[in-house]
Amino acid sequence: MAIADEDDRPKRKISHDIGQELALLSVAELEERIALLREEIVRLEEARDRKQASRSAADQFFKR
Repeated sequence: MAIADEDDRPKRKISHDIGQELALLSVAELEERIALLREEIVRLEEARDRKQASRSAADQFFKR
């Protein structure tokens, strides 16, 4: 039986819990989590901007 290559293994989904212990993570794992959190920040900012634009439009519509 041949040993499976690392590329054949299923990729595990990267996740991060706020406040999680970091001492056991490698530098590569920390970098992956930083990238994940940066992507999430962008997603959150985009959602916030859409909501602000929607609210501004509603305020203008109902302004007397």
